[in-house]
Amino acid sequence: MPKIFLIPFLPLSLIFLLIISARKYILINVISTYTSKSKILIIGNLNTGGSGKTPFTIWLANHLHTRKKKIAIISSGYKSNVTKPVEINSLSNANDVGDEALLLMDKTNALVVSSNNRVKSTKYLEDKDFEYIIHDDGLQHYSLNRNYEFIITKYKTPINNFLLPCGPLREPKFFHPNATFILSNYYDNDYPGFYTKLTQIRSSTENKVFALNDNKFSKCYLLTAIADDTDLKQELKSYHKNMECLSFDDHYEFKPEDIPTTTDPIVVTEKDFTKLKEFNMKNIYILEQSVYPNDKLMRIIEKL
Repeated sequence: MPKIFLIPFLPLSLIFLLIISARKYILINVISTYTSKSKILIIGNLNTGGSGKTPFTIWLANHLHTRKKKIAIISSGYKSNVTKPVEINSLSNANDVGDEALLLMDKTNALVVSSNNRVKSTKYLEDKDFEYIIHDDGLQHYSLNRNYEFIITKYKTPINNFLLPCGPLREPKFFHPNATFILSNYYDNDYPGFYTKLTQIRSSTENKVFALNDNKFSKCYLLTAIADDTDLKQELKSYHKNMECLSFDDHYEFKPEDIPTTTDPIVVTEKDFTKLKEFNMKNIYILEQSVYPNDKLMRIIEKL
């Protein structure tokens, strides 16, 4: 956004800053905050849009599990019908508990709870003696005390540093002086960071996996409803030039008419498959990916 057009919005950003500052002060100093007996790990981001929070949450939970830690994950159930803490299982429905909650359950060994109230979700878990409770996307929930904050920022994202509505920031960085800032989509080692990489394509109905460059997908559709599918499109089109892309809003609730009428493969993300699997279509294939942390990030995680 050119600077000349920011001027009318600057008073609005100042008002926004005053509001969120007052909100934070009230939640921390006026309303009693809740302290869990488990270590609370907050995964979040300052900017709007996707930054890689959920892939990092999955990786972190699995890494802690390899260290024999007892882990739970709390998801907000964003754009779902959940109103009280619900444990996620194989019978859970994305519309009821949220697509990210289902993905977290599918991809980790953690107990996953979905709720629109993070304090109630944390209290729900207190008698289960978890060593760590990870909150996916819980940065702005100040009614819950936390032991660690991990703030994810996408590397080289072309954004400005203004608060809403002038820019994409929900909060200023100085709100979180003790947080660990982590770069996603980051291949170097100067700062703590990680990158994600597609590894294979899996059939949704058969026990078969395919290489990313398999000729089966030389003509295919990519169907997504995620915050930012730019990198995903770029990576897949390096293998399949004729791929047709259909993008919907993040957490979109798919309807039958949204799905291409075709026998060609329809490739989807793991998160989107949590909503699409109810259609039981044989030509849907699932993209699988892995997270690769750098040395600086690993040294921080090993100190938890």
